[in-house]
Amino acid sequence: MKNNSRLIKMVLSAFFLALSYVMPFLTGQIPEIGSMLCPMHIPVLLCGFLCGWHWGMAVGFIAPLFRSLTLGMPPLFPVAVCMAFELAAYGAVSGLMHKFLPRKKPYIYLSLLIAMIAGRLVWGAAMFTALSINGGAFTFSAFLAGALTEAVPGIIVQLVLIPVAVMILDNPKILKLRD
Repeated sequence: MKNNSRLIKMVLSAFFLALSYVMPFLTGQIPEIGSMLCPMHIPVLLCGFLCGWHWGMAVGFIAPLFRSLTLGMPPLFPVAVCMAFELAAYGAVSGLMHKFLPRKKPYIYLSLLIAMIAGRLVWGAAMFTALSINGGAFTFSAFLAGALTEAVPGIIVQLVLIPVAVMILDNPKILKLRD
């Protein structure tokens, strides 16, 4: 049973990686909307919740880099590199929180919020570091704009969709993911 669960998690992780590759095409025609809706974040967060922290972290780290190297979007440095750390944090934190907290509705929301905050903080630290290396500056107002103000629509979509999907898909009768 444990090997079967691991195989299911591996297949689901590949599916979430594919989703994170494809979903930006839905909003990519209008870049301003795509950056607001954060379409790569949803599959990574779901991967962390459903497959565990290590799968979520791996998918989160690989997704923006893979997309950048194959399609040129997002630009590799600093955007995709910083997103890789951000999304890896999303996947890892959502998976860890979901593992250790009860699998009840309020805790799913709490796990999601903590993962979203941690990911944004990691993104800010990565952007600060990346821009400092290039001799630039990453101000607190730039952090607030990128992490919060410009991402409000995506944050709302994540808060609505992800907990519902987790509550449905985390049911052991639907997916046999628990070891």
